Amino acid sequence: MNHPDFNPIFELGEENPFGQYFTGKSYLKMLATEGVGIGNVTFAPGCRNHWHIHHAQKGGGQILLCTAGRGWYQEWNQPARELHPGDVVAIPPEVKHWHGAAGNSWFSHLAIEVPGEGTSNEWCEAVSEEAYQKLK
Repeated sequence: MNHPDFNPIFELGEENPFGQYFTGKSYLKMLATEGVGIGNVTFAPGCRNHWHIHHAQKGGGQILLCTAGRGWYQEWNQPARELHPGDVVAIPPEVKHWHGAAGNSWFSHLAIEVPGEGTSNEWCEAVSEEAYQKLK
């Protein structure tokens, strides 16, 4: 994890128990589990989660607070957005998206689950290697 631009402020945590929905190695440290779930997610270089959707009947969604390294966020049929420490991504419910590290950098963000009614996550297909490799 020695990278000059990666200075995490939260503990790395354990290997991500949701790893089957990621390409590459990721780590998870839950910071809060009551009320609002907040997890510190750390991605090794090149790691990203699969496309997924945060469903909700009311409220819901997710907020990402980028804390270290360089990463990417992309919504379905939209261009990818480069992420850096201090960036905030508000993801409404029902939006198919993915997020993860740049190919040459570790990346961490806080994943905040927005409270809602009837919430669930749907994991979809992996981000294709071809599409990912087009990102610089």
